[in-house]
Amino acid sequence: MKDVSTAGYAGFVDMKKSTQKDWEKIGDCFRSFAKGLPERVLDHLKMLGGDFGGFRVDRLTHCLQTATLAYRDGKDEEYVVCALLHDIGDTLGTYNHADIAAVTLEPFVSEENHWMVKHHAIFQGYYFFHHLGMDRNMREQFKDHPCYERTLEFVSKYDSPAFDPEADTLPLSFFEPMVRRVMAKPRKSLYKKMSDEDQA
Repeated sequence: MKDVSTAGYAGFVDMKKSTQKDWEKIGDCFRSFAKGLPERVLDHLKMLGGDFGGFRVDRLTHCLQTATLAYRDGKDEEYVVCALLHDIGDTLGTYNHADIAAVTLEPFVSEENHWMVKHHAIFQGYYFFHHLGMDRNMREQFKDHPCYERTLEFVSKYDSPAFDPEADTLPLSFFEPMVRRVMAKPRKSLYKKMSDEDQA
């Protein structure tokens, strides 16, 4: 059996017996791994390519069109990244894709943008829930929420009309630097201190 304790690995097999030295090694690995998060997110987004799900454009194109519409309407970079990644949860969150997208973005974006992404599926449902025997007015439960109008605008102006195979859509390469900048450092996280130490 390989002696990993002398090869840059922690020495414990039970976390209750871990030491500060162990966690210094783990922290070094954590910070190195965290730096690759934007690239992993972009790779996962690319998995939406070719997945049409019955729509006229694949899910990646839909995300690109949503981001393109937001960008061309003058939205800031963080908002545009939220628009780009709002459906990234489709692959793993078949029944809760908005939650997956929201939790991925949460450490890096404002509370308002996080709320918008988390609830966009309910707001988008206004346009089709009634065709599925569901309540299209489900979003009205949030009528008095401060982010209601923000989310309403997102689905109405950017998400809903982003299914056009003829639309002039910016490529993913245009948005990649934005993703890297927005996800470069978390604003909030249980592990934010470790990230801050890396930035010092």
